[in-house]
Order: sequence, then C-alpha cells, then structure tokens
Amino acid sequence: CRQERFRAGDRRLSCALPAMAGWFRRFLHKPKPSSAESSLNASRSASSSSPSSSSSSAESSGSSPSTSLARSLRASDISASGSARWAKSYDVCICHSEVDLELVEELVSYLESQPESFRCFLQLRDAAPGNAVVTELCDAVRNSHCWVMLITPGFLRDPWCKYQMHQALAEAPLANGRTIPVLKDVDRKDYPRELRNLYYIYMALKENSFRQIRDTVVR
Repeated sequence: CRQERFRAGDRRLSCALPAMAGWFRRFLHKPKPSSAESSLNASRSASSSSPSSSSSSAESSGSSPSTSLARSLRASDISASGSARWAKSYDVCICHSEVDLELVEELVSYLESQPESFRCFLQLRDAAPGNAVVTELCDAVRNSHCWVMLITPGFLRDPWCKYQMHQALAEAPLANGRTIPVLKDVDRKDYPRELRNLYYIYMALKENSFRQIRDTVVR
C-alpha cells in the first residue's frame, strides 16, 4: 500500500511539472515595454497632469510665438529699403469701374494707412493728364506687384475693366497669386471665366474684406 501511494504521488508530480515549467517559460519570455513606449507613456502622463506654461500662454494670447515672429519678420522685409518691393512703382493696382469709385477710395485709404504704407494706383487720381488711357492702364499693371479686381455689375459692363483684367492676366499667366479677385453683388455664375482658376474674396462685411485684401497683398 505504501508503494502504491508513492507511485500515485510520483504520477501527480510528473503531471504538475510540465504545467509549472510552461508557466515559468511564459513568465520569463513575457515582452517588456520598449524604451520608446515608456517615454511616450511618461510624456502622456506629464501632459495630462499639468499643461505646459508655453501652451497656456499661447492659448491666452491667441497666436503662437512662431506666428508672431513670422509676422514681424514679414513686415520688416516689406519695409526694408533693399527688398524687391521697391523694384516696382506700386504695390497694388486697383481695377474697378467708375460707379464703384467711392468704395475703391475707401479701400485705397485703408491700405495706404496700414503700417506697411502700401502704394496704390488709383486711375482717376494717379494717371498722368494728357496720356492715353490704354498706355496708363498698361503701365499701371506692369509697374504693380498685385492687382485687385473689384468685380461688380459695373465692372462686368465696363470694357476698360475687362481690358485691364486681361492685361493683368498676361503679366501673371500662371496665376501666381498677384491677381486678387474681389466679388461684390455678383453671382457665382457671373464670375468671369478668365478668373475661374483663381480663388476670390467675397465682399460681405466691408471691414473684414478690407483686412483680407490687406493680408493677401502682404503674402
């Protein structure tokens, strides 16, 4: 009887040993988290526990430090005496109909009063008396960095506006951002086909549109 009990105990031990060996094998070969995962988890816990002071200050100011620095550098580049800006006589040429003169004068006053002191060409103000209209229009387009097209019902009816638009497109045939269409009181279906490949500014609120035109000229 004693020998049978020993044999039964040996059988239970022999059955338990493989199971224990398998458990130890899985324990020893359990993959450890990599250093990258550990650092990622640490950064996540740190960010969730306390936000950084730099991000909170950026949120409170409404813009990141890099954005503010870029704006200041861009303004200094525009005003620098050696910049490419001074290679042309005007920064902006306003193409418009005579019936929209009052609105255009407000736009020109706004642009010229900005810190960059944009130089605007306004035909009735800056054209030389005695010169041919065609010559003045072509010279203004050629000697300006950007052309703002104020597209209104009057613009679409005026053949001189269309001529000036074609001259601007001839100066920048690849649509490199120098032509800035501005729509006012014009349906999308009446948008000139020649400008269909260009994004436009739709003038709803005058103050917002003026600011958007200014930012586009700066870019």
